[in-house]
Amino acid sequence: MKNLGIIWLLMLACSGSQAQGLLTVQEAVEIALENNYEIKLSSNDLRIAEENVTYGNAGMLPNVTGNFSQSNSVQNSRQTQSNGDERSLRNAKNNSMSVGVSVGWTIFDGFGMFSRYDQLKELRKQGEFELKKTVLTTVSDVISTYYTIVEQQNLLLAIDSSINISKERLKTAENRFSIGKASRLEVLNVQVNLNEDESSRLRQADVVKNLKINLNSLMARELSIDFDVERDVEYDDTLIFEDLLQKARAHNPDLQIIAVNKRMAELEVKRVRAGRYPVIRLTTGYNLSESESSLGFVSSSNSRGLNYGVTASINLFDGFNQRRNERNAKIQLESADLLIQQQDLMVRTAISTAFQTYQTNLSLARLEDNNAAIARQNLNITLEKYRIGTISAVEFRDAQENFINAISRFNSARLQAKLSELQLKEIIGNIDL
Repeated sequence: MKNLGIIWLLMLACSGSQAQGLLTVQEAVEIALENNYEIKLSSNDLRIAEENVTYGNAGMLPNVTGNFSQSNSVQNSRQTQSNGDERSLRNAKNNSMSVGVSVGWTIFDGFGMFSRYDQLKELRKQGEFELKKTVLTTVSDVISTYYTIVEQQNLLLAIDSSINISKERLKTAENRFSIGKASRLEVLNVQVNLNEDESSRLRQADVVKNLKINLNSLMARELSIDFDVERDVEYDDTLIFEDLLQKARAHNPDLQIIAVNKRMAELEVKRVRAGRYPVIRLTTGYNLSESESSLGFVSSSNSRGLNYGVTASINLFDGFNQRRNERNAKIQLESADLLIQQQDLMVRTAISTAFQTYQTNLSLARLEDNNAAIARQNLNITLEKYRIGTISAVEFRDAQENFINAISRFNSARLQAKLSELQLKEIIGNIDL
């Protein structure tokens, strides 16, 4: 038992000395939040939505236009005046120029502009919730990948420990063979077991390396960076079903996005109804114009001044399109209500199934923790019996394999409990570390 404890300490020390630096789960999440491309793209979408929330984009502000035009012509002209005189000129030149500023402002359109402005604000909210959803998904992926590495790394350590035990078994078998207490067959069997353990280690090390590459990818950093991870998987076993349902209705991003869609459907009904009201528009401008003519009663003229006015228009008949658009907008609003009910049912279903899985995984984690302790104790006892020759190499190998399997099931049970917890917290829209 003392030797087995020394082996475990050596394995932990060797693992620590080979690590390229400890990466905590909090650090992994922080790096991902700063570098992840999906989060950056979603942030850019939100920035665009924020830029679009302006009075001008909603049509509330006037339009100011500067105008300039100039035309020239050279013509052969012949004119017959009312008194019978005729006048003609070859290559007669005619020039005209106009420059000015015009302003147009829609001051009333049935309150449609206000509905459009509110819609732009709702689109901004939708962008915020989409970003929140992307962040939640990314954080959940980072944490689940991180703790999967922890699980597989712990299994790798258990295999390393098994290799050391197999090496000690091989040394013991060779000593027993040298003094005539064991056959050559026993030595060969132990050598085969050692080779099998080393083969398992190579496969397990490959699994760990690939998982680290995946985590580096989620953090959007150099894929070849090596790092060490924490040893334990800590999970929250205090979640309550009713609290989860209440928090999900308040913070679930999918429910929040659906609520925004309903609000936008309500605003669309108002915007469409605005087509029944008149549109009143103010216009004004200042213009300067000049013209020159080589032939005619007026050789040159110019004018400048202010013009202003008001226009009003109302839709009297458009082939019943207004009525059709209003009916369609109301149907969209009804669909938005149905989508809210559907999404609420989906969230409640997801929480119910995930919570059931969560409770099962908690029970399995406690059970496998006890099994791992029993398997470790059994291995210690079997190792001592093997040293004194009271059990065979086959019996010891069974105990050794039972220990590795128990450690594997224990690590897997802890990981599944953590993943169940993460799934529940992602559904309610609040992942804490």
